[in-house]
Amino acid sequence: MRYISTRGGIQPISFKNAVMMGLATDGGLLLPESYPQISRQQLDGWRKLTYPQLAFEIISRFVDDIPGEALKSLIDRSYASFSHPEVTPVVHQNGIHILELFHGVTLAFKDVALQFLGNLFEYILAERNERLNIVGATSGDTGSAAIHGVRGKQGINIFILHPLGKTSPVQALQMTTVTDANVHNIAVRGTFDDCQDMVKALFGDLDFKEKYSLGAVNSINWARVLAQVVYYFYAWLQVTAEGEKPVYFSVPTGNFGDIFAGYVAKRMGLPIEKLLLASNENNILTRFVNQGDYSLAGVVSTVSPSMDIQVASNFERYLYHLYKEDSSRVRAAFGELREKGRITFSTEEMKQVRRDFCSASVDQLQTLETIGSFYRETGYLLDPHTAVGVRSALDQLPADAVRICLATAHPAKFGEAVEKAIGAPAPVPDSVAQLSGLPTRCEVMDAELEKVKEFVVANIR
Repeated sequence: MRYISTRGGIQPISFKNAVMMGLATDGGLLLPESYPQISRQQLDGWRKLTYPQLAFEIISRFVDDIPGEALKSLIDRSYASFSHPEVTPVVHQNGIHILELFHGVTLAFKDVALQFLGNLFEYILAERNERLNIVGATSGDTGSAAIHGVRGKQGINIFILHPLGKTSPVQALQMTTVTDANVHNIAVRGTFDDCQDMVKALFGDLDFKEKYSLGAVNSINWARVLAQVVYYFYAWLQVTAEGEKPVYFSVPTGNFGDIFAGYVAKRMGLPIEKLLLASNENNILTRFVNQGDYSLAGVVSTVSPSMDIQVASNFERYLYHLYKEDSSRVRAAFGELREKGRITFSTEEMKQVRRDFCSASVDQLQTLETIGSFYRETGYLLDPHTAVGVRSALDQLPADAVRICLATAHPAKFGEAVEKAIGAPAPVPDSVAQLSGLPTRCEVMDAELEKVKEFVVANIR
């Protein structure tokens, strides 16, 4: 299996080199040259596998440069830290199947990928006797999950940028209370998009990237997306044991990574009827799907802050396929976005988009109403992001179909919003309660690329 760039400027590379490269050196995103195909017979044969066993079956089809036993060990270690024996269990509530992705160390779906990626980095670095300086941007959950995935690991430093005051208090504490010597938090006076732009600029400076051995943990890293593909297969296998109803997934998403993993699963042959893209007021992706309008707008702060994004990094991967693997079209599209603040699409392209996706935007009032009503009806507590997905599914998807909604975070991570919605505090797990009063370490700075560069250079061990 070889990996290529969406912008066509690199020679095909191996899986391990793709992991270490992160962002392609031509500024594009890495993708496999082709997707392995899974037959219905193979799918049915996977029904009794544990989550780590299923992860090995899927991930190993994309990896041919790590021995099978070593890869299996990496996967097993990655999911041994999860608090639920199924890793990503599926529960049924009020006509919706909820895929719980929050049983990892930081109580968010990012743990599913970043525990694996942290172990993968450590394995490759030890094999090559190299060091890595990870730089990433977060709107809330990626940062803490990445930090906990690599804290204390040999050969790795990590620098995470987050928008000052624009994550939830729990998200901020999960990052800044990790004071291991190899962990560095940077709170940026600005938005997530400012953070993401600076990280992309660091990786776009090829001399700086090479000199300081930069690596990526954001979902621009293909291994992140690959690890997330697994739970679409796992959920599908859980809910289709009886009957053959069409299966829909509702995915609350801001950066397009989580839903792109579902798109990959579908391309591999998983029988997904359609992927529902659920957004909040920062609805560039919903405007794209429903109106063909991919144009930039200001970022609105909401009760679902991990979705407060305008420029979705992983959208480029989908564009590459939408443009029939034409890299020149991808380059032209992002040139248009830089110059005009938008990307335009043909009628035929939009027909294909709507075959792949449907979409809905849920505002803050609707989000809080959904948390409250769902709790009163079922006793089940949703976090604000999951509530966006549930509301979208209830409004948009046929009631006689199988509707699976991705639950991306534990409600305790967004306690203020939950309390506003139900009139009582969310139950707080011990892992969250223990954060209060811990020492913190964080550097606050303006959204200036040179200052970030100086800080990274000064703190490389």
